[in-house]
Amino acid sequence: MANDILKQVFQDVRSDIATSVNPDSVMDALFSSQVLGSDDRCKLRQVPVSSDRCRDMMSLLFNSNHPQAFIRLRLALLDDYSWIVDEIDKKLPSLTSQLQQLHLGQSTEGKHPLPQIIVSYRKL
Repeated sequence: MANDILKQVFQDVRSDIATSVNPDSVMDALFSSQVLGSDDRCKLRQVPVSSDRCRDMMSLLFNSNHPQAFIRLRLALLDDYSWIVDEIDKKLPSLTSQLQQLHLGQSTEGKHPLPQIIVSYRKL
């Protein structure tokens, strides 16, 4: 569920990502977490323009069936592109209410639970 909501949010910031992110480091992280396969990675590396490569990577992710594709993308952006992650996190109030409705048993104390969920995925 968190991945689906993040997918919607990433749709909103897709153009910012395409024009601001160097996709190579992100692709490496997504490959390491098996979100992108070696064929996808090779095809993307053949695209000469960075913004086009980033758009193609985002298209692959939007068509991906990987259950954590956008969770992993958010993690990959966290170190070098924290401002994009901040933008994403600001758009997540609906995620907070939906997770609370699912009774995850985790107190949010007015905070977004997604960063807490993301931290647990870092350990994977």
